[in-house]
Amino acid sequence: MNFTDERTFNRWFIIISCLIVVGLVLWNTSIFFQRLKEDERAKMSVWAKAQEALDRDPAPEDADLDLILEILNNNTTIPIIHTDTDGEIAYTTNIDPGKLEDPERAEKLLASLKDENEPIIINLGNGEKQYIYYGNSPVLNSLKYYPIGLVLIGFLFIGVVYFFYTTTKNSEQNKLWAGMAKETAHQIGTPLSSLIGWTEILKQENVNESYITEMEKDITRLETITERFSKIGSSPILEKTNIIEATQNSYDYLKTRSSRLIEFSIDTPEGNIPVMLNRQLYSWTIENLVKNAIDAMRGKGKLNISIQEEQKWAHIFIKDTGKGLEKNKFKLIFEPGHTSKKRGWGLGLSLAKRIIEGYHHGRIKVAESEINKGTTFKISLRKV
Repeated sequence: MNFTDERTFNRWFIIISCLIVVGLVLWNTSIFFQRLKEDERAKMSVWAKAQEALDRDPAPEDADLDLILEILNNNTTIPIIHTDTDGEIAYTTNIDPGKLEDPERAEKLLASLKDENEPIIINLGNGEKQYIYYGNSPVLNSLKYYPIGLVLIGFLFIGVVYFFYTTTKNSEQNKLWAGMAKETAHQIGTPLSSLIGWTEILKQENVNESYITEMEKDITRLETITERFSKIGSSPILEKTNIIEATQNSYDYLKTRSSRLIEFSIDTPEGNIPVMLNRQLYSWTIENLVKNAIDAMRGKGKLNISIQEEQKWAHIFIKDTGKGLEKNKFKLIFEPGHTSKKRGWGLGLSLAKRIIEGYHHGRIKVAESEINKGTTFKISLRKV
């Protein structure tokens, strides 16, 4: 059993154990509740017998009046309604008299007692019968809600366990991705330094300057990539930036390096929309979204980037004419490892989400999508 399997086993063991414990407690509570209810029934039977002895005319010769009154007065918690043969309320015990002033309210109270327990019949002789309707004691009523509280506590405990393991797992994944990113930046840095040195040597050898210029562009690109990877896992520096300018720069770079079969267009308002931004990470996000759009269009189609301004937000839209997405995948595509490509790692959109929401405290989502018509991504950044 590997570490991941062991963690999964432990998590489910704790959850199942918790459910078993809650189930056993509920089962025992149910048994205790039923026994307590039977005890109250037995007490009420004795109370009814005492009431019968008191109401009989003539009273039984062997009746002990003191004992009868002691039994009747001993009930101080169980509510009772005593009805006559015609079903009319004769008198009550442990019930607020104010509840009986309104006949309709009194009938509802009697009906509720009938639902709680079967009545006890008092035979007064000569075919005359009276009925004792009684409710549950306060202790029994409180016990009814105890299982609900216990179940809620059990589910709360399960939720805490699940949240703990999920948070721990996400934290480990984040550390792993951050470590891989920093190691990648470190590995690129060594040959990159060498390339810069070779470029200086080539300049002295009077090599065609256009070749060196193109090499320097690629070196600058590699430096940008290295800087991007080095920022993963650490808090990037955000600077007040015009989002229109930053988006335009990313657009220009991607347009010149993409296939001519992609028809690029951009729509931006005039002026300045300031946001707190890390240029390198933002350009990486736009690049990931544009490349994702180009893949969705299979290298041919229309791609539009537009910016809209609200009072507190700047919205950037990336729209393509690709294959589109099903609605149930709008959130799924941002999960690490999810990809529709045969040779994809499923990291581009998850990184974009982390950069926008984790580092820039903005929002990113699929604004709209239609199968075989295209998809629109929306980035929202708070203005400053």
